[in-house]
Amino acid sequence: LGALPRSWFHRLGLPVVSYALPALIAIGQTQHHHNPSRNPMLRLLRRWARARTLRVLAEIQPASGGFLEAAPLTSFVTMSLINVCPLEHPVVQKGLAFLADTVREDGSWPIDTNLSVWVTTLSVKALAAQDRLAQALPPAEQETLLQWIRDQQAQSVNPYTMTAPGGWAWTDLSGGVPDGDDTPGALLALRALAPKNDAGLVQDPQLRTRAAAGIAWLIDLQNRDGGVPAFCRGWGKFPFDKSSPDLTAHALRAWRAWREELGEDLAKRADHAAARGIQFLVATQQEDGSWVPLWFGNQFAKDQHNPLYGTAQVLRIPTLPETLLGGPLQAKWRGAREKAVQWLLAAQDAGGGWGGAPTLEATIEETAQAVETLATLLDCPSALPGETRSQAKDALCRGCGSLLAMTGGGTRFAPAPIGLYFAQLWYHERLYPLIFTVAALSRARGHLPNRALPTSNA
Repeated sequence: LGALPRSWFHRLGLPVVSYALPALIAIGQTQHHHNPSRNPMLRLLRRWARARTLRVLAEIQPASGGFLEAAPLTSFVTMSLINVCPLEHPVVQKGLAFLADTVREDGSWPIDTNLSVWVTTLSVKALAAQDRLAQALPPAEQETLLQWIRDQQAQSVNPYTMTAPGGWAWTDLSGGVPDGDDTPGALLALRALAPKNDAGLVQDPQLRTRAAAGIAWLIDLQNRDGGVPAFCRGWGKFPFDKSSPDLTAHALRAWRAWREELGEDLAKRADHAAARGIQFLVATQQEDGSWVPLWFGNQFAKDQHNPLYGTAQVLRIPTLPETLLGGPLQAKWRGAREKAVQWLLAAQDAGGGWGGAPTLEATIEETAQAVETLATLLDCPSALPGETRSQAKDALCRGCGSLLAMTGGGTRFAPAPIGLYFAQLWYHERLYPLIFTVAALSRARGHLPNRALPTSNA
């Protein structure tokens, strides 16, 4: 497979294979070297494919040497080839150099070199809550951020996924791959940072063109079931191509945020994609009313899922017009949201916090996610019926109190391992508790009585 032209993968309906090429080639090389097939024809075929697949591996290895900027994958590929190829082989040397360059002072390696694009766009969105961006950052810094995020947009076909230009990866480094979570994150951050005219529309026509390319990229990524996957359209069976509620919700928010800035044809495509996304979310809601995300988990939850994060992300989708969804789908979506809100309220613990699922220990990250979601719902008068609105306000107050207690009044932000990478690798990000808390308290403040938030660092 690795010896085939990569353009064939899409024609054969195998886009996932192209994403997995580094590991696929490394496994094949090692298997052939240490345990060759007994079939003489297969042995000859694999011997012929060795040189070609090594060339392919060298072609797709990024300038940094790190496949996907990930130490686990780069280590796997490098150790697989060390006994197969000469130590001087370029893939081996670049892989070893990447590992030497990315080791931390304490002797450990991160799973990814950095999440610079992801945490930057999260930070911008957190500061933009309740229009606090202007208070937090001078215009010159906002412009610098806008240009930096804009410049991270992919301008060429990605060698792993063969996706077109227009998306954003999680990092600014050469091994990043555009995906269905960082692209809407970047689009929302750019929308928040961009100067607007009196009508509230983005002034810069070049930025609108960039955003349109990102919107189109996301629409093209959408799977047949209406959901948005991480990296590529496909069968929907693997983590790389499986539709996910949290990514779908993020894409829906980006499509709606830029809707009025798009040309007529692209706006229609975005509307159609949004309706399909809602259909996917209605179909994938759990029996208890929650949604299960892709990227985040909880090590103490059933199946290590994190329904709190998934549900919080879906409930942040803005109110959609009935003309977009149609009567029957609108009714189903309204019912799904009401059921999800009740799940979220019931998941709060006695101390006012939230864990990844009901009865689990509360964390800063998960409590902040729930608080921000409740505040977002309260921002929209029609999002919650009367009695539920009162319950949500009470839960919000208790959630803010819990968040202040866990952070020492906004002075301590100990991260929890809620990041769940492929192959069940857990990680934490030190900026998550800080970013999520800022976003939650900024958005919640307008719904709290004055006594609810003390005059502290929060």
